Amino acid sequence: MVLSKNKRILILCILVFVFALFNTDTQAAQAASLYFSPSSGAYSIGQILTASVYVSSSDQAINAASGIISFPQDKLQVVSLSKTGSIMSFWVQEPSFSNTSGTVDFEGIVLNPGFIGSNGKIIDIVFKTKASGATPLSFFSASVLASDGKGTNILISSGSASYNIIVTTTIATSPSIPTEDLRVPKAVVISSETHPHSDKWYSSVIAKFSWALTSDITATRLLISKSSKAYPTVIYSPAISSKIITDLGEGIWYFYVQLKNKYGWGDISHFQIQIDNTPPEFFDIEIDNEGDFTNPQPLLGFEAKDSFSGIDFYHIKIGEIHDLDIESNEIKDGFYRIPLCYPGRYQLTAMVIDKVGKYSSVTEDLNIEAIESPIITENPEELSVTAPLIIKGKATANYIVTLFIENEKKEMISSIAKRENENWIYNSEKPLKEGIYTIYAEATDSRGAKSYPSEKIHLVVGSPVYIKIGNFVISYLSIIITFAALIILGILIWLYYWKTKLLQMNLRKETANAEKSVNQAFNFLKREIIKQVAKFDGNDLLSEREEAVNEELKKAIKKSEELIAEEIKDIKEKIDKS
Repeated sequence: MVLSKNKRILILCILVFVFALFNTDTQAAQAASLYFSPSSGAYSIGQILTASVYVSSSDQAINAASGIISFPQDKLQVVSLSKTGSIMSFWVQEPSFSNTSGTVDFEGIVLNPGFIGSNGKIIDIVFKTKASGATPLSFFSASVLASDGKGTNILISSGSASYNIIVTTTIATSPSIPTEDLRVPKAVVISSETHPHSDKWYSSVIAKFSWALTSDITATRLLISKSSKAYPTVIYSPAISSKIITDLGEGIWYFYVQLKNKYGWGDISHFQIQIDNTPPEFFDIEIDNEGDFTNPQPLLGFEAKDSFSGIDFYHIKIGEIHDLDIESNEIKDGFYRIPLCYPGRYQLTAMVIDKVGKYSSVTEDLNIEAIESPIITENPEELSVTAPLIIKGKATANYIVTLFIENEKKEMISSIAKRENENWIYNSEKPLKEGIYTIYAEATDSRGAKSYPSEKIHLVVGSPVYIKIGNFVISYLSIIITFAALIILGILIWLYYWKTKLLQMNLRKETANAEKSVNQAFNFLKREIIKQVAKFDGNDLLSEREEAVNEELKKAIKKSEELIAEEIKDIKEKIDKS
């Protein structure tokens, strides 16, 4: 009974679920791939071609695989399907084929603990070639399910194969090509643990090949050649099932295997490997700023080549701001435009990586000059919390001017200024909060090129909380705290006086100590205030208001000193009378 496609899929899902219930492997699903072997080759019309389907999953066990393979029915005819040597232990539906629609269908399950490895054979498809021309083989649909208890599809790639069917009398009459006697050995499936994928490049010059032998095989004939149309000539009797070849040169190699039984020599199989262990040739790179040293995106000129595997991609690192991979097709006419860079000097490192992973690199200095900086011409030094901030300046026409305003907490706000020819103006939409601000401007042109910051200015917002003297900003609060400390000190002296009066013992000695402590405390405060005042004495840049504040501070110090001295004198007189 032939099951419908939907029923077969349902049975497959149920079986995968049942087998997964007993699977304790909770490893995260990795990646698996399906591929054909051999994936290429030349065959004559009427020759038997055996294409094997393999699964590779080196990091995660799998327990199911399915697929529909498509082939050109005008070029190939399926003779048979073989499950010999398959990793599949149960088939939802026996593998089937249709020469009318040109499809091969399989759905199988691997019992726990599943399969993990790189060369898991699923089925052999035995074709007979019908007509000459390019003959592709591909997966119409496919899936590989992980043995993770969830049936996760971890298939990331399904390979393809391409064969060339030719009309040639040489192959037909060659003694190494099988006769019409179908009792001779079929073409074997060759695998390589050192170079597993024929379409990839490897650096190892040592290659190991292996294939399966049946009990009727009496001899093996081998050859390693750079020709894709060679015939094996080296005979091994008794037959061998593996071969290690050393000291292979760079390039594309073909390994041929032919088996013999009592009926004669069978079909020829070959396996392609690709070797490249020389890094790419990389010449100096050219930095082209297109005649403008302020160009923020200069062109890089590349000249690199790789004789064997070819260039895979480029890698560019520009200082600490850019670190990126570049595909070869992103380089137009030998040049690549780098991402936007701010003004400065950078170390630029360019690497070229071939398809084996070998690379060459070169390092150059990259210098991006700044465009002309804007100038601030009008700005307030003090501002009320209710007043808007207005700043004016000049910059090269067509430059975009951005104003940056930073407070004491390093919090930054920025805004684009309005332009009118060479003049620009910034008018804040809402007033600033109380505090001290640092303000500067930067320019940007239409290319994205930047200027260095303008001269930085300082702004005090929230007067009278702050006063500005020359280049110094003093908080009124600090002055209030200083005088508050003096008042508290006077209160402490008064309390101490009454305490000493009640004790009546060692009165004069304690009073002398108190006087000494008071003098020390006051002298410390006095020195600190005088130190601050001294900064402004003789400063020609002080305004009249700033001069007045400076003089008031001096008077406050002198007055405080006189008051404390009178208070101490009064205490002594009261002690003498007691």
